[in-house]
Amino acid sequence: MNGARLSGSRVKRSASDTERHTHAEQQPLGHYCNCALIHSDTGKFGAMQSLYQHLVSLLFVFSSLQLQLADGCSCALTHPQDAYCNSDIVIRAKVVGKKMLRDGPFGTMRYTVKQMKMYKGFEKVQHVQHIYTDASESLCGVKFDINKYQYLITGRVYDGKVYTGLCNFNERWERLSLAQKKGINHRYQLGCNCRIKPCHYLPCFVTSKNECLWTDMLSHFGYPGYQSRHYACIQQKEGYCSWYRGMTSRDKTTINATDP
Repeated sequence: MNGARLSGSRVKRSASDTERHTHAEQQPLGHYCNCALIHSDTGKFGAMQSLYQHLVSLLFVFSSLQLQLADGCSCALTHPQDAYCNSDIVIRAKVVGKKMLRDGPFGTMRYTVKQMKMYKGFEKVQHVQHIYTDASESLCGVKFDINKYQYLITGRVYDGKVYTGLCNFNERWERLSLAQKKGINHRYQLGCNCRIKPCHYLPCFVTSKNECLWTDMLSHFGYPGYQSRHYACIQQKEGYCSWYRGMTSRDKTTINATDP
């Protein structure tokens, strides 16, 4: 009896020991497997995080490039008459030389010009010898060909120096229409008290008597259009402004504000 109890006790202890041994053997294995899984997941997470950071860096670089492209020179469309009226200097000149001046982060280009005729700015500068502009086109610097063409050049005067840029009206003289040349010579000056009102979308209307409706953006999809090349907004009787085009030999043809 005691032997049976002892045997049973031994069997129980043996079973208990076996269970504990089995549990002891399984515990490190399970723990090891959890560590392996955690290590694997951590490695995957680290790799994904590294890939994410790399993509973010690429997107940042791409966005910076896009910003630089978008940060270039941007100018509003301007009728030549407005360009004339808003300028301090309007001349016809041939560019005969240039020199890069190392002032500022990007520098300034100084063009030497041979002035042919001055149309506006006599009270500012007696004779223009140099034109200054930003050396970088992204900062609205303008480039002129040397010893090739005569240019119409418009600009502003600061400290006795003439500055111009892409947002000013600068064009090779032979590319101007006859009406533009006449406007620069005398007609545009007659309309500097008028307001040329751009029309980008229909409907659009004049809101005061001194306005001329500019519709080149509608009919010609941007500048230069027909009104820009052939019409001037001139002040008529009683302060009314209307589009004007010299078509006859007497150069006295006028049109109303809705034509063209």
